[in-house]
Amino acid sequence: MTVSIPYMHFRGGSSKGLFFLKKDLPEDENLRNQYLIAAIEGTTQGDSRQIDGLGGGSSLSSKIAIVSPSTSPEADLDYFFVQVQIGKGKVSTLQTCGNMLAGVLPFAIELGIIKANSPTTSARINMVNTGGICEVIVQTPSYQVQYEGDTKIDGVLGTSSPIICNYLETVGATCGALLPTRNSIDTILDIETTCIDNGMPVVIMRASDFGLNGYESISELEKNESLKQKIETIRLIAGEKMQLGDVSQQTIPKMCLIAPPIQGGVVHTRMFIPHVVHEAIGVLAAVSVATACILPESITKNITHFTENSSFFSIEHPSGEFTVNLEYSTNNQDVIIKSSGVIRTARLISKGEVYISI
Repeated sequence: MTVSIPYMHFRGGSSKGLFFLKKDLPEDENLRNQYLIAAIEGTTQGDSRQIDGLGGGSSLSSKIAIVSPSTSPEADLDYFFVQVQIGKGKVSTLQTCGNMLAGVLPFAIELGIIKANSPTTSARINMVNTGGICEVIVQTPSYQVQYEGDTKIDGVLGTSSPIICNYLETVGATCGALLPTRNSIDTILDIETTCIDNGMPVVIMRASDFGLNGYESISELEKNESLKQKIETIRLIAGEKMQLGDVSQQTIPKMCLIAPPIQGGVVHTRMFIPHVVHEAIGVLAAVSVATACILPESITKNITHFTENSSFFSIEHPSGEFTVNLEYSTNNQDVIIKSSGVIRTARLISKGEVYISI
């Protein structure tokens, strides 16, 4: 049976994927997931090449946003994120995606779900996967979404119009606490780690503890099978400690190697998501890493370089840097996160109908 579903294809931040209205998809979760896998890969059996679907053969381009008017009185839109696991015929819905979030309000404006103002339009978006709220501001001069602009984000060629994302209530969004193990440092397989969740569960480790300098190229790290195996073993143990249970079939927690900054930032990173090395760093992963930098006894101690009481944290990654604006206060040894702000961009690539066979 062949079915057609209306969609829009957006580039959001350094990711891209398909955007659907919730009402256009099956209510049954299993059937919905079959539709989404078929849309991205062309088959529900999974095809890592994705030649019969709309995916791009990368985890960064195998993403889906499901959008609807919000059922929450605190938000305008509900955003449910689905990550298609390449070639596996499976999806993951435990985490959200900050890059794809950048396209949610433009998508809603394009469809008339949210009425545009001028010169900007704002909306509060409920991230259904984790329960957090994000206030998003889009440039809409003359009551239309403006995609062109001068804002540059590393990891994306060219410039676009800025989209401001202020994350609220993201502390412990997935794991239930900022430090889900209740420790600033946990030792796993003789490697010291900080397990943290400020919107994205991340396990942070020193690159030097693996015999690395932390500035290795992506291809170098990808070829290091023993390194990837050890990191995966740590990830499975950390998942249990972070109240996530068995994460062997999940894409969280993300794994992050850190080193001293070399580009004037706060810290240098190599992110595993979780089995391949990220070309940059995810939005909420960057927020969690930045948050670890202000914790007094985390793994970042003696590695980070930043000005005391600064709210801007430049997180270095293979493609450049990602700046996070943390609004926070301290009470003795406790850190209270008020909001986490980032700037993203988005572009509407195409819209139409995707035909799938079920």
